[in-house]
Amino acid sequence: MRRYGPCLLLVLVGAAILRISLLSELYLRYVQAGLRPYLVVSGAVLVLLGAWTAVARRTGRATDEEPGHGHEGDHGHEGDHGHEGDHGHEGDHGHGPAGPRVAWLLTLPALALLLFPPPALGSYSAEREAAQRAAQGVGTFPALPAGDPVELTLGEFSSRAIYDSGRSLAGRTVRMTGFVTHGDDGTWYLTRLSVTCCAADATTGKAEVRGAADGAPPVDTWVTVTGTWHPEGALGTDSAWPPVVDASTVRRVRQPADPYEKR
Repeated sequence: MRRYGPCLLLVLVGAAILRISLLSELYLRYVQAGLRPYLVVSGAVLVLLGAWTAVARRTGRATDEEPGHGHEGDHGHEGDHGHEGDHGHEGDHGHGPAGPRVAWLLTLPALALLLFPPPALGSYSAEREAAQRAAQGVGTFPALPAGDPVELTLGEFSSRAIYDSGRSLAGRTVRMTGFVTHGDDGTWYLTRLSVTCCAADATTGKAEVRGAADGAPPVDTWVTVTGTWHPEGALGTDSAWPPVVDASTVRRVRQPADPYEKR
């Protein structure tokens, strides 16, 4: 096992990467869609490298066992030099001929990806984000598409609600999808995480939902909210955050394959 352990570890990590990027869309829980080709290539390289290393070690072992290579009988390495007794590499340095034992810790995240892929970030991560936003400057926005309801991301809705001096949301019906988070005072929010590269740089966007007939859904429930903008506070100030939507309908939906919005 020591001889082929690192090979198995390479294959395991590579297979885990391919499982989430090539065989499914689970990678979208962690990184943006544009990084998929790099994940597929890296996973394939790890699997091939592990297989190649295993073949090379097996071939090398077969060569060592061929007649004429009797090193122990001809030169007496073990008796004359006593490498194992004198140097004690495995005991002193915590590794054998196959490499440091600590490398086996990589099996834990690899097995997690293969068997139990971690979920996308949710309400816990959203609540860690500070509510206040730095002012981005009030200005005008392009006109919204004709027809109601208009599909918007939470990021688009928030930007227009807080910074649009043209009030393009006034009188329009909007439709947005996100997951539910709860406030301390009984309020609830439609929430979505936005990423630039991966889940590690996620930031929170949310809108307070008012007027829902059935009250607040459970935390982390994915819903689509249709409603109208309810102006609050002066544009470009903290009092305008988070924006408010008066809901006409709240419909439960499945979590999207890509749970994040793009910044």
